[in-house]
Amino acid sequence: MVGRIRRWQQRHWAERSKAERVELQSVVTWHAGLWVFPLSWLALPLVGGLDRRPLPLTLAAVLVAVAFLQCVTASRMLRPALDHYLGRTQLPPRTLRAPTMLLALALGTIVALAAAGGTDPITTRLATGAVLMSFGMPYALTVPIPVLLRRAAVLALLIVAAFAAVRASGIDLFATLVVTAFATGFSLTASRCGAWTLSVLWEAERAREIEARLAVAEERLRFGRDLHDVLGRNLSVISLKSELAVQLARRGRPEAVEQMIEVQRIAQESQREVRDVVRGYREADLLVELAGAQGVLTAAGIVCEVRAEAGALPAEVQSALGWVVREAATNVLRHGDAGRCALRLQVWEGRVVLTVENDGAADPAGSGGSGLTGLRERLAAVDGTLEAGLVGKDRFRLVAEVPVKQEVSGVTS
Repeated sequence: MVGRIRRWQQRHWAERSKAERVELQSVVTWHAGLWVFPLSWLALPLVGGLDRRPLPLTLAAVLVAVAFLQCVTASRMLRPALDHYLGRTQLPPRTLRAPTMLLALALGTIVALAAAGGTDPITTRLATGAVLMSFGMPYALTVPIPVLLRRAAVLALLIVAAFAAVRASGIDLFATLVVTAFATGFSLTASRCGAWTLSVLWEAERAREIEARLAVAEERLRFGRDLHDVLGRNLSVISLKSELAVQLARRGRPEAVEQMIEVQRIAQESQREVRDVVRGYREADLLVELAGAQGVLTAAGIVCEVRAEAGALPAEVQSALGWVVREAATNVLRHGDAGRCALRLQVWEGRVVLTVENDGAADPAGSGGSGLTGLRERLAAVDGTLEAGLVGKDRFRLVAEVPVKQEVSGVTS
């Protein structure tokens, strides 16, 4: 049983993003409210406030059955109404037909009970509020607030007129207005406020995705500018000297050979410069990667602490550990729900140790990805090792260790 619960949690909770978790929690809360509040306001008062004559008993049974169908219909309508509010889909046609008919039937049954003297006034008002909330909670997500308030006012007047027709007292009519206003306000607050919070959360999630895409695009532009700066001038020189060599060769001048030798030299120099640009793009600078990881994690709302001892580390060691920092930061963002993350770089006894530890973790090593495997291959090229796994209940620790031959010193934090 415990294993099943953990698998369900992993499948339906741990793999969801923060926005998806908030939406799931809100939907579950709304579904619970659709059943708990209406049925408790209806069923419990009917037990003590119902006349035991056959007609009131029959009408009460009809009312309970209609209220149950209201809850079922509202639960089915909740998801389409939420998707409509969030702008994901259009509300299917005739979605409101069945809830409206059930609401009319429920209110008619309550008025009939009151006319037959089958319930006391308090039970009648509570039953009215119960059936209004069953209809109002999903309905509040389908129309603008001014439209909802206008229609609620018209409905309240109709309900008061119906009870006035069965000779309800002035106090009862005022209580009916109060209950109707409360049911409308509760439905509006419970549904609309939560849905508005979800819309803001999803908008922030989309903004984060756009920011990440812009960062990638900016890096591509930077790379393109570097290549343009390296190749632009050299290619122009090569083109001019090649054209000059062609003209000299047509005239039989020996200087054409010298021009082609110069073209060859510039071409070789361009190849070397391009390799330097690509190497600088592919190889990770360790301190730059640590600062970048701290910036990215902080932007994602994760408290990130970086402590690094940096000095004359070999370039290949910096590159390998820089890739470890990149992958570790990606894992913190993608796996689990981290609130804090600590990155420590220490150099002692002829080795450099990089430790990344975060809370709220799900073990990425068990997710079937190839990120950690690729890191182990990169570290193996510099005789390094990598250990990663859960520490305690929800903390994940990654430790990369690489031997270094020369001494390094200096502290940066």
